[in-house]
Order: sequence, then C-alpha cells, then structure tokens
Amino acid sequence: METQNTYNFSRRSFLRTSALASGGMLIGFNLFTACKKDVQPPVDLSLLDYNDFNAFIKISDEGKVTIFSPNPEIGQGVKTSMPMLIAEELDVDWNDVHVAQGVLDTKNYTRQVAGGSQSLRQGWEPLRQTGATARQMLVNAAAARWGISSSECKTKNGVISNSSGDKLSYGDVVKEAATMEVPENVTLKDPKDFSIIGKGKSNVDIDEIVTGKPLFGLDYKVEGMLYASVLRPPAFGQKLVSYDDTDTRSVTGIIDVIKFGDKIAVLATNTWSAMKGQKALKAEWDQDTKAESTAFHDEKLMSILNGNSFETRRSDGDVKKAFAEADTVLERTYESPFLPHNCMEPMNFFAHVSTDKIELVGPIQTPARTATQVAEMLGRDVSEITLEMTRMGGGFGRRLYGDFALEAAEISHLAKNPVKVVFSREDDMTAGIYRPAIKYKIAASIKDGKITGYHLKEAAINNNMYGLIPNFFPAGAIANYQVDTANYKSNITTGAWRAPYTNFLASAEQSFFDELAELLEVDRIQLHKDLLQNVKGTTDESIQYDPERLEGVIDLAVKKSNWGKTDEGVYQGFAVYYCHNTHVAEVADIEMENGYPVVKRVTCAVDCGIVVNPLGAQNQVVGGVIDGIGHTMYGELTFSGGKPDSDNFNAYQLIRMHQTPQVDVHFVENNIAPTGLGEPTLPPVGGAVANAIYVATGQRLLKQPYMKYFQPKKIIG
Repeated sequence: METQNTYNFSRRSFLRTSALASGGMLIGFNLFTACKKDVQPPVDLSLLDYNDFNAFIKISDEGKVTIFSPNPEIGQGVKTSMPMLIAEELDVDWNDVHVAQGVLDTKNYTRQVAGGSQSLRQGWEPLRQTGATARQMLVNAAAARWGISSSECKTKNGVISNSSGDKLSYGDVVKEAATMEVPENVTLKDPKDFSIIGKGKSNVDIDEIVTGKPLFGLDYKVEGMLYASVLRPPAFGQKLVSYDDTDTRSVTGIIDVIKFGDKIAVLATNTWSAMKGQKALKAEWDQDTKAESTAFHDEKLMSILNGNSFETRRSDGDVKKAFAEADTVLERTYESPFLPHNCMEPMNFFAHVSTDKIELVGPIQTPARTATQVAEMLGRDVSEITLEMTRMGGGFGRRLYGDFALEAAEISHLAKNPVKVVFSREDDMTAGIYRPAIKYKIAASIKDGKITGYHLKEAAINNNMYGLIPNFFPAGAIANYQVDTANYKSNITTGAWRAPYTNFLASAEQSFFDELAELLEVDRIQLHKDLLQNVKGTTDESIQYDPERLEGVIDLAVKKSNWGKTDEGVYQGFAVYYCHNTHVAEVADIEMENGYPVVKRVTCAVDCGIVVNPLGAQNQVVGGVIDGIGHTMYGELTFSGGKPDSDNFNAYQLIRMHQTPQVDVHFVENNIAPTGLGEPTLPPVGGAVANAIYVATGQRLLKQPYMKYFQPKKIIG
C-alpha cells in the first residue's frame, strides 16, 4: 500500500482528531473555480475550530501531510487522484500523504458533487494552485529563517534546501509558515517535472475495502440507532388507502410502525427484523393514475416519433431541402429500454433529527442539494444540518437523487430517534429512478454519393437529451443537420444513468454510420475521417468536440486493434464518440459460439488529456466498457401494470464474469488538462458490438438488449 488512509467511522473522529494540538499548518483551498476565494488559513492556531473546515492541507511537526478530500467518492477514484494534484505541487513524498474524507461545507465550497465526470477537469488548476501555494509559504518560512531569498531555496519530498547545503523539513517550519502571508501568484510545475501525476497510485482505501473495514454507508451505525425498512407503493401511481400492522408488530425486534405520506416505515433493532416486519405488513392500495406498461410506452414513443410535435435543439442549413433533393434516404429507428442502476450497495442513509440539529450520514453524490431538500422538508434552516459522506458502493447517477436520505430524515423526525433507512435489493429495483426508455429515428439524405442531410428525432420517457449533445459529432460535419426532441410524461421516475443519453445515442448513431458507409460503398473508418475534415478549422464555437483529437483516437484504435487483419472467425466492429469532454474510439472483436455472439476483446483508445493516475484511469476505462457491454447485450427492465417485472438478479441479467471480454486500453499522450473518464468509454461500445455482430451475421441490430435477437428466452445464469 502506497498511502495510509486516516478515515475511520467513530462519529466524525476523522474531523475531531486534534493532531494540531502540538502545532501544524492548515491551508484552506478551493477545489473548484466556483469555490469561494476568501478561504484563508487561520493565523492563530490556538483558535482553530476543526469543524469549521472540510477542505484543507494539514501538515504535522513531523512533516506528515493529511489532505482532506470533500468530493463524494463513488468508485471513480477522486479520493486518490485529486489529492495527487495537491501533493504534486506541494512537492511531498506520496508515502507521507494521508487522505481523509471531508464533510459537506457549503460555506467554503459550492460544488461538492460526484457527477458528469467533472471532478478532475474542474479541479485541475485550483487543486494544483493549492499545493503550490502551500509549498511557497513553507519555502518563504525557511528562507526567512536562513535570511536568504526564497528564490535560493528548492524543495523535494517535503524537504527544503539551499545552495549552502542547509536543509529543513516542512515540519520544521510549519508553525512559521502558517503565519505567512498567502502569496497571490505561484508557479506551477511543468508536466515534464511531475513525479506523482502520471504515476499509478493504489486506491487510498484499498486495504480497508478488501479487509472489510467500515467505509460504506451500510457500515455506519451509532448507539441507539433504529433500522427502517419502508413499504412503498408496489406500482407507480398507486396511493395508500389503509394498512394493518398487526403481524408486523409481532415480529421480534420491531420497535414501531410509522406511516408517512403513501409509505409505511417499519422500525426495528436490526435490518433483518425491519425487513421481515415490512413483508408482514398488509396494505391496500388505490391506483391514482394510469398503470403504465412497456407495451404502452412503446406505443406512445412510436406515436411521438411519427408525429410532428418536436422541439428543435439544433438546425443547420436546410434539412427539408436536402431530403427533397436526395437520390436516396436511409432511415432507421433505434430503441432502448428502461434500466435500473443496480448499485452493489443498495440505497441507505442515516439521519438523526433533534430539536437543535440534524445529522445526516451516508452515500450521496449531491450532498449540498440533499441537505437543502431535508431542510425544506422539515422547515428547518440548512445551517442546522451536518452531512457526512461515506464511500459509496456504486452510484452511476442513482445517488444524485437524495430520496432515500429524505426518507431517513422524515422517519427520524417522526420517530424522534436516530434512524438508518436500508433498501433491500427488491426495494432498490422497484423504487428506483431509472434510465428512461428512448427511441431515436435517424435519417440521412444522399446526393451524388455524398451525405447531404442528417435528421435525428428523439422520443423519450420524461427526459430529453441535454442541450450540449446536439453539438456533438456529427454536428458541424454535415451542412444540413437537425436534432428534434419530444417526450411523454410518465409517473415512472427517471433520471441520470451513467453517461446520460449518450449511453444509447452513441450506439444508435454509430450503428447508423456503419450502415451509411456500406450504402455509400466507402470504408467505415474513412467515412468518419472524411466527415471530420469538414469540421477542421471551423469557427463554430458551439461544436463541442475536437476533430483532430477525434481523428487521433480513431487512428490509435485502428492501429492497436489490428483492424482488418484478425484471425479467421473473429469479426470486428468500430465506433467512435465524444462525450464528457473526452474523445474515445473502440473496436470490438466478437466470435460466434453455438449461434451466439461472444465479445472477446475490446480495444479502447482514449484522449482524456493528462492521465493523472494511470492505474485508476485504466480501471475506469475497463469498467465503462464492461458496463456498456453488459447493458447493451442483456439489460432490460420492463413494466406491467405500473410495476417493474424484475425485482432481483434472478430475473434481471447483469453481465457475468465469464461474459466479460479482454479490454485493451491505450491513452493518447499529451499535455492537455484532464477531461472526464468515468463515463466516456461506455457509450461507444454498444455501437462497436452491434457493428461487429453485423459483420458476423449480416443482421443489423436496432433494439437493445441485443441478445434478445439470438435467444427466445433470457438466460440468467
């Protein structure tokens, strides 16, 4: 292990450890450009209130460094990579760095969020500035002691030296440095001088994770805490009419049964009793609104696609004219189902609502918004709330929504006890916030062997694509280009799911371009590169992607995948996509076994700028690819009577270990600031797999999950 993590779960002891009693330095820093600029280190350390800060550098007299990370950690690795940025510019030995999780602090920070693959991108400059500022203050303190200019000093691994051979550790001057004026302008390292950034570092929590130490929300507990299992409406749109808790109250360990809204909370001394009591409840429900089914959704979305009620998101040139003058028009409709998030750690949260304060602890991607929602719900001031973030056993967008935290707070308020809400897997899948079902109709006009027009229509349940997505490829590459959206408002809750919207859009568009290339009788790789030529040198600032960088990942993927020169029986498919500020190209190799396509290898080329932590970055790339394959091939949540048809993994297929391919990862080397990585490798893999299956079978796949084309009944095992 390369670093020792100081996080522990004895009720915020990671914040109250008074390591500074013997002297130390606290450096306030801004994690994002949106953070307040007036955060200053205290001059009088004796007046330090440790709970006033959640984002700072702490340096002990012994030279040890603790970096508190305020961002939620959901497995994307920011608890390791973001402190690496600070440690690099601070110029310390990574082995001397301790990383601890901070708490929500809306006073000093305005974006403590895990979502959108934005953490490193937005933290790149300010985090390095933080480390460099602290280093300069330490150097200034040493220079003052030696009576020389700070320009005569150098640092390395937490030690300051001068030309006379004198040396001082950071711990030797930390007290003096803490009283120094904070420099406004500091010099950052040249990337060629990096000693931490770009070097693979193990997850700072890895030892605790593999040995089962308490890190996750499910691990958190306090004395006197009650466990709550909640009975929610079994179908979307239902309302609670009445209930009978007689059998529930006879279960050993049950403390109370509380109705709140259209839900019933069963409180017990342990999780098992709470869940057993929940199952024993007898409730009568009334259908308040239409009980929707998958067949109904399919009908509504197709009706929308074939209608004329759309909002135009982008319109270049004259699409109608291009189609009217076309020699040929290619049109296809692509379909995707609802998907649950299925985090390994089910939803859970702790709340203790008392008269003078509200304590919240648990796994949440949006702590500030959640605290605000709790305050509004209970009619309290948000200043009364403290929120501590635990490590999360997966998020994928589900933990952007704090519904489970609000439940915990409301139940605690009613029960007048500390309460921890815990979802069962069935609760998790049936009361989820799902990826919406979406259908795309894509059409292209062809004149004299050239693509002259492109028209994309999207019909979605509840939510349409984000505003930036119409500016992704092929925007700018085709003169006559239009994107239209429309939706059906459903009572089924939907929201962000890993790489929102692009997770299926990329698959649809890249499948469509593969078919276009065949129709035009041109090489599918060359078609993309020819289109990118139309974007090079553009002055259209709305275009989000960089054509040169997109072309770069195409070339790298083609080279590394041995494109077109594989062994007999291996079929390849190609896809390229840009999202979350990152350019990705992928080649999927499949083989047919007993009539079924099997993904054997995926070659993934990524341009995400400077790779801060190669070990963590590779894990993110591989995870995104495998997640994408699993849901492309197998994932589907259907509805009957407003109720999900699957409520556990015996009926819902996630990708199995034996179905995962080899993933070869290749990063483009450059000195561009880092961009997103948790999501961008998922979207293109669906298109790469679909295109490979076409090469193998001659069958164009238009509807996910793809394995439904090859088997009459879903195989779960």
